[in-house]
Amino acid sequence: MPERTLTFPGPVSPGHTLAPHRRGPGDPCFQIDADGAIWRTSLQSTGPVSARIARTAPDTVLCRAWGDGAEEFLANLPALLGADDDGAGFTPSHPTLELAQRRVPHLRLGRTGRVLEALIPAVLEQRVQGIEAFRSWRLLVTRYGDPAPGPAPARMRVPPSARAWRAIPSWEFHRGGVDPGRMRTIAGVAARADALERLSTAEPLTSLPGVGVWTAAEVAQRAFGDADALSVGDYHLSNMIGWTLLGRPIDDAAMVDLLEPMRPHRYRAVRLLEVSRLAQLPRRGPRLARHRISGL
Repeated sequence: MPERTLTFPGPVSPGHTLAPHRRGPGDPCFQIDADGAIWRTSLQSTGPVSARIARTAPDTVLCRAWGDGAEEFLANLPALLGADDDGAGFTPSHPTLELAQRRVPHLRLGRTGRVLEALIPAVLEQRVQGIEAFRSWRLLVTRYGDPAPGPAPARMRVPPSARAWRAIPSWEFHRGGVDPGRMRTIAGVAARADALERLSTAEPLTSLPGVGVWTAAEVAQRAFGDADALSVGDYHLSNMIGWTLLGRPIDDAAMVDLLEPMRPHRYRAVRLLEVSRLAQLPRRGPRLARHRISGL
C-alpha cells in the first residue's frame, strides 16, 4: 500500500481544495468517511486508483492509495492539493473579498491533470439542474465504472475509461436523463481522449462540438488549477457575485466587468466567497441545486 505525507508551509484544507471535484453527496468517485477523510477514485494513465486523503496535523496530509495507478496518483498529490498554487498578486480591494481572504488565507486551488474526468461530468451539467446532473453521473459511473480497488467505501467506482463511455448505449444515457445533444458531446470528447489528455490548457476545448466557454472553464478549474477560469454562463454565478459584492443581481457581462480588475485570479475570488461562506444569493422560491445552462 503506497502512501505519501505532505507538509505545507502553513495550514492546509484538503476539503476546501477538493470540494469542486465532488459531484453531489452520492458521487461514487468521491466520499467522506466517518473520520472526515476524503476517499477519491481516478483512472490514471497507469490504471485505476483509490486514495484516502486525511489531514493529520494543521499543515500535514497523509494519503494512502491502492490500485495500479497508485504511484502515479501519489506523484501528482502535491498538485492535486494545490502545493504549487500561486496566489501572489491577489490583493482585492473590495471589503467583502478582503474579509473572505482573511477568513480563508490558506485556500489552495489544485489540479488533477486528468482532462476527461473533468470534462464529462461538466458536459452532464450543461443546461440542467445540478441535482439532475449528479443523478446522471451517479447512475452511469455506477453501472459502467469498475469497482474501486482497495478498502474503499462500499459502492465507490472508478470513472469509466474513454472506451467505456463510447460504448454506453443510447438508451442507457436516456435512462440516466441525458439528452441526445449531451450524449453526442460525450461520445465526441471520449473519441479524442488521448489528444485531450495532452492539453496543457482548456482553451482548445471550445473547438469541440458541444463544448463552450462555460464547460471549458469548469475543466480549467479542475484539471489545470486555473485561478482565472471564470464560469461565464452559470445560472446562479453572476447573481451570486452581484448580490455579494453589490447587493443586487447582475448579468454575465456585468460580472465580467466587475471581476476584471482581479485577473488572473477571478476564479480564486469566486472560491474565496464560497468557502468563506460570505457568498449571498437570496432565495426566490424553493431552493434548487446549482443550475447549469451553458456549454454551447
